[in-house]
Amino acid sequence: MIHRIFSSLPSFKALEFKPGLNVLIAQKEAGASDKQTRNRAGKTSLIEIVHFLTGAGAGKDSDFRKDVLIGETLGMEFDLGGEKTSAERCGKEKSKIHVSGGRFIKGRSTLSNSEWVEGLGEQMFGLNSVPDNAGRAPKFRSLFAYFVRRQLSDAFTTPEKQAAMQQPGDYQVALLFLLGLDWKIASDWQQIRDREKTLKELKKAAGAGAFGSIIGKVADLRTRLTVAEARLNGLKSQVATFRVLPQYAELEREADQITRQLNAISNDNTIDVAAIRDLERALQSEAPPSMNVLESIYAEAGVALPGLAIKRYEEVRSFHESVVRNRRDYLSGELLAAKQRIASREQEKLRLDLRRSEIMGILKSHGALDQFAKLQGETGRLEAEVESLRLRFEAAEQLDGTKNELEIERNQLTLRLRRDFSEQKGRLAEAILAFEETSKRLYESAGSMTVDETSNGPVFKFPMQGSRSKGIKNMQIFCFDLMLMRLCAKRGIGPGFLIHDSHLFDGVDGRQVISALKVGAETASELGFQYIVTMNEDDAFKEKTDGFDLREHVLPVVLTDAKEDGGLYGIRF
Repeated sequence: MIHRIFSSLPSFKALEFKPGLNVLIAQKEAGASDKQTRNRAGKTSLIEIVHFLTGAGAGKDSDFRKDVLIGETLGMEFDLGGEKTSAERCGKEKSKIHVSGGRFIKGRSTLSNSEWVEGLGEQMFGLNSVPDNAGRAPKFRSLFAYFVRRQLSDAFTTPEKQAAMQQPGDYQVALLFLLGLDWKIASDWQQIRDREKTLKELKKAAGAGAFGSIIGKVADLRTRLTVAEARLNGLKSQVATFRVLPQYAELEREADQITRQLNAISNDNTIDVAAIRDLERALQSEAPPSMNVLESIYAEAGVALPGLAIKRYEEVRSFHESVVRNRRDYLSGELLAAKQRIASREQEKLRLDLRRSEIMGILKSHGALDQFAKLQGETGRLEAEVESLRLRFEAAEQLDGTKNELEIERNQLTLRLRRDFSEQKGRLAEAILAFEETSKRLYESAGSMTVDETSNGPVFKFPMQGSRSKGIKNMQIFCFDLMLMRLCAKRGIGPGFLIHDSHLFDGVDGRQVISALKVGAETASELGFQYIVTMNEDDAFKEKTDGFDLREHVLPVVLTDAKEDGGLYGIRF
């Protein structure tokens, strides 16, 4: 239970609470105009303070961050884990909670807000022993909000939701946990919803053209991805074994020069080989003429040149033979020189061939830095291509097969939920009967609560006569909350208090209001919890009921919006 709520703000009206029913009244002062309402008297502020001191966020628009309050401390003294504990917090240091008392803080006086929330979750709901279930386990703030509903979150719209924006996965997990059922089924359902949302977004994107090319082409994409991955692995292998040679360009130029030299040698050898053939033919033709031929020529010369002094025949023959001999010697010398040049070139060719082979071996096993950079660049480009193909392939597979898979999983979860309801029918029946019992005490025609096993998880319904009425709907919330208090009290979990804002009674017939307060007081006394209610005075005392005096439960502090200092904070802001 809450013992007191206090503040360092001098004008703050500290509140002292007692066990059972506590009613905080907002008055309308005599002579107050119709424009002077009690909407800012501080009834809702009490709710917000309790949430602030139990770890709720405090954004820049929060009252606790306004200039008049940001430096002021708010505090609450309450029972936690069977021990009286005091928690204080201010908007200026909203991430810190100053705590005294309570065994779970282990001697520390200051906790971070997240540590405080974790400790509250453990002490109130035993959450530290609850498995994480892929990050979708019940959360303290979500559970706690059922016991202190916030008008700022539109908590008075429907019983199963403590906030208008609360998603099915969150309230299904929370309620199954509070009812003692298998909350992990609801958690698994939310995972399916998340996957369905992804699938829907993919289909929408495909329809818009973003993924239009992959629809119905899973096989094509699989082939393209396989080929691209093989190419990528090959390139990666090349990069891994690549050896950079700094002198690569220099050696490459030397190899080119040697190739040119070898080509020149080959050309020169071709010329000399042709010359050798010509010289060998010339040598074969350089034979002295026969004696008969020489004598014939000599005789003809004597006839043709009469009177010319001609040397003797023997001298002519001797001269001719010397000429022939000299020419043969010349040709033989040229032939030998040509052969020697070829032989020398062949030696040089062997040397150059050996050097070029050596260079080419080095160049083959090494690479230039720019080649390495190009190889890396191509690897990066292909990696991006492979990743793109992989994403498209996965998206295509998801679009092709996920829908059927999800349908199967939904059916399996529905069977799990039905089996759990069957196994836990006692707890489920207890919840249904508790709701009906409370409803019966408010209305002649009792309302009821049903929990259906659907393909979208457990669905809570609250059929009741006149359920379209705002007042009737609010009383459904009242019945639901008291049902939760009863079940949690039996299991030994929960904060030990229930707080209802005056908005719960908007549009409710006065007879049902006083009946609800009586039921709340009696149930709190029976189960040993604290029931705190904020109300407008004229709504509270419209009706009376036998055996119950509401004034016995009214707090001494009375709020009003008719005066500047009449609200809970004692100031206007």
